[in-house]
Amino acid sequence: MRGRNKKDKRVVRILNDIVRDHSLESTRVSSIIKAMSASGGFESRNLSYGVEILRRMQGEKRCTKFLSFVGALLSTGVRGIIRDMIKDNMFDCIITTCGALDHDIARSYRQYYAGDFRMNDSILLKKKIHRLGNVLVPEASYGSLIEKKVQSSLEELYNSQKERRDFSAFEIINHIGSTLNESSFLYWAHKRKIPVIVPGIVDGAVGSQIWLFQQRHKDFKIDILKDESKLSDLIYDATKTGAFMIGGGISKHHTLWWNQFRGGLEYAVYITSAPEWDGSLSGALVSEAISWGKVADKARQTTIHGEATTLLPFIYAALKEGGISGK
Repeated sequence: MRGRNKKDKRVVRILNDIVRDHSLESTRVSSIIKAMSASGGFESRNLSYGVEILRRMQGEKRCTKFLSFVGALLSTGVRGIIRDMIKDNMFDCIITTCGALDHDIARSYRQYYAGDFRMNDSILLKKKIHRLGNVLVPEASYGSLIEKKVQSSLEELYNSQKERRDFSAFEIINHIGSTLNESSFLYWAHKRKIPVIVPGIVDGAVGSQIWLFQQRHKDFKIDILKDESKLSDLIYDATKTGAFMIGGGISKHHTLWWNQFRGGLEYAVYITSAPEWDGSLSGALVSEAISWGKVADKARQTTIHGEATTLLPFIYAALKEGGISGK
């Protein structure tokens, strides 16, 4: 009998959280997402917990906050969400890819269009239209436009700094941002003095234009290690750190990598559509990073499996309804 009582007590300790039906007493996004925490399944609980973590992270004044995201997002309407989070001063550092710079510059001046995943790419090639998933990028809205804007910006930076010819990537990116309009996330990063770190700066149109500029100005140098020193200063000066990572790849990894040097992130929320079983970094849960010391053992952390352009507007709306207004 004693053994059975002990077993019963163990069962009772496990069965703590009752699965509750949704009852939309309020149509506020934050109310619906909060109700997901008691819904039982399946990714909704992770979404609800992720919003709670981000809310706590935003309320932690001593926390240095990182935002990382993949470039493809900037070809979609969530460019506006990313821009507004930066405009709202919600983060202290941005880590992203060169593609994010490319699309931000291009869409500051030209339109992209809605398409379909199953369009005929041979026909699109003949019509000089690039396809990024189900987003259509007219050739005239991309390469030549980015070339014109970046070359002009680099020439201006080069001529304004007679005493020096070596620049970090984030300094170059900051200057480009200063030349863009208010639709741009780079513009608001410049205005809010938030560094934009792009570890793979040469992997995209902007990087190619920096190389092309250097071919004509041999004394112009890009010092990528200055970007690493900037990250080092942010990490070692931080009391706590947290990150909202949207998509995987180099931007996610660089965020995690640097935070291992201070014992790991205390807050970590990751959105991915990649599967864990393929062994990729993009598919790896945030919890895996605990074993590497990149996320603290006692961190508030979760991985949300889902498509970022669907989830991000709801996450941002829930944070805004909760009164988040940045630093």
